[in-house]
Amino acid sequence: MNRPDIVIVGGGIAGASLGGVLAETARVLILEMEDSAGYHATGRSVAFWEETYGGPVVQPLTTASGALLESPDPDFFDGSFLSPRRTLHIGRAGDEGLRDALLADFAGAVELQPVDPASLVPGLRPDWVLGVLEPSCRDIDVAALHQAYLRRFRKLGGEMRLGARLEHAERQGDGWRIETGDGPIECGLLVNAAGAWADDVAVACGVAPVGITPYRRTVVQLRLEDMPADEMPLVMDMQGGFYFKPEGQGRIWLTPHDEVASPPCDAAPEELAIAQAIDRFQAAVDWRIAAVERKWAGLRSFAPDRVPVYGFEPAVEGFFWFAGQGGFGIQTAPAAALLGASLLTGGAVPQAIASLDIAAYAPERFR
Repeated sequence: MNRPDIVIVGGGIAGASLGGVLAETARVLILEMEDSAGYHATGRSVAFWEETYGGPVVQPLTTASGALLESPDPDFFDGSFLSPRRTLHIGRAGDEGLRDALLADFAGAVELQPVDPASLVPGLRPDWVLGVLEPSCRDIDVAALHQAYLRRFRKLGGEMRLGARLEHAERQGDGWRIETGDGPIECGLLVNAAGAWADDVAVACGVAPVGITPYRRTVVQLRLEDMPADEMPLVMDMQGGFYFKPEGQGRIWLTPHDEVASPPCDAAPEELAIAQAIDRFQAAVDWRIAAVERKWAGLRSFAPDRVPVYGFEPAVEGFFWFAGQGGFGIQTAPAAALLGASLLTGGAVPQAIASLDIAAYAPERFR
């Protein structure tokens, strides 16, 4: 592609979804430093769509994405990316304040129902007496979503270069000159969708970082001797000590909800985090563990205020932030991509995201 209009750095769910929208009206090139797109955070998701996850500022992005994930354009994907799950938030005596805050923070925005948690989780230990059910929670087919965006991107004429790391970029005339291991690229606009590497990419482009920090999250797959049906809800500790969800009959995905600051890297699980996860799980339910079958870790990248960063860098012309999606980048991808494309092109805001407070995500808040 000779001088694309837009170069997107990063081929995970952020870059793929944005590219899939932008390619309708622009010549777009995605640079992905790995040999396969979505290798890092996108490929390591626990794969759920939950409206309360990420807090009240993120919730409108998640909610707006729900309908787009449930009923996508049939030319984009034949079927839904979502399947039923539900979330059960659980707590012990003394967690009433956390329960009440959850109910208050999302009142009128998300359906939440106080419940007896034992009625929904057979084998729940008796000290877990508080429960709030979030019926809208769904599982996401992350791989299908990511691949569907990439197919759409290519069908519309977009180009992706794998194994292409941005080494340096500088503003020249009315655009950018980007240096990669495969040679230079010139473009009009440069989008930073580099996930854990977002601040590093900014510095390489002569842009001040905004403080996006990667945090490691550990996940383990357990095979259980006797687990209730796969239709059980995702179970979340109100104190943020763990969550787990069924992943096929007799198996669960479990995390200690760890957040350990990390340099951008190919994250690996640590044995201490795995031990903490299992200990907290056994303190919640009496299910017997037959085996630890898999374990992995991924990086979740947050801005200092834990809100995504979408918009043009005010200090450097033609540089666009599309980063800081934390652990909710997949569940917010459809709405975020529409928002990012609207901001990049100056086009009308689509009806699906018309109610979003765009200023809440703007990089100006850090300048």
